[in-house]
Amino acid sequence: MAFRLSNNLIGILNFVTFLLSVPILGAGIWLGHRADGTECERYLSAPVIAFGVFLLAVSLAGLVGACCRVTWLLWVYLLAMFVLIVAVFCVTVFAFAVTNRGAGEAVSGRGYKEYRLGDYSNWLQKRVESTKNWNRIRSCLQDSKVCKSMQEKRETFADFMRSDLSPIESGCCKPPTSCQFTYESGTNWTKTPTSSVDPDCSTWSNEALCYNCQSCKAGVVATFKRDWKRVAVVNIVFLVFIIIVYSVGCCAFRNNRRDNAYRGGWKGGYA
Repeated sequence: MAFRLSNNLIGILNFVTFLLSVPILGAGIWLGHRADGTECERYLSAPVIAFGVFLLAVSLAGLVGACCRVTWLLWVYLLAMFVLIVAVFCVTVFAFAVTNRGAGEAVSGRGYKEYRLGDYSNWLQKRVESTKNWNRIRSCLQDSKVCKSMQEKRETFADFMRSDLSPIESGCCKPPTSCQFTYESGTNWTKTPTSSVDPDCSTWSNEALCYNCQSCKAGVVATFKRDWKRVAVVNIVFLVFIIIVYSVGCCAFRNNRRDNAYRGGWKGGYA
């Protein structure tokens, strides 16, 4: 019996994902074994490798199951796809739930916003306030040199006030506005006596910047929130796509069972 359309379609889709899994897996291995790699890159390599292996295994199961009519492999493929659908759905709902609170606070006469950790969800606060997690995040921030562009700029205070800083630049690379320190450059400020009760005022230093400040943690959380919302929107599109693929896979699975039953009946008739 000729291949059915659903089997061909599943075979083509899984061949494409199989090809995609190879560079993903290679990138994860490369990140983990770079001689000059940062701790952040090495930490990122584990989930990239895991995703590459998962994609490779599922693609092979779907490809062989659909094209070679191996019913049990196609069943494994459909089970993995169902688990993926549930996982993506849960992650998307969770992402919207933990990012529904918090926003940058506009500062009078400034082009940038400032961020307070207490404005965000308790779950996100606990993640960045964990000493182990924050040490890793801070190391990543320092390795990526997020404040380098501000260190290299030579601009007046008026120009600096009009700057459109990212949440991390605002929270980690400069002291809070309430400290009222004297501006020298983007990352160089002269400490002056202040009536502010913000603990970040005493934490700030021109050498360590504000990487240990609450405002820096808030800037990281604000960045997470922005990125997670984007990922959640992409996840919705991806979820619709994999549900369609799963439905086609169910048709291919049904075709395999019909063909196997047909062959069994045909052979039985001539036994």
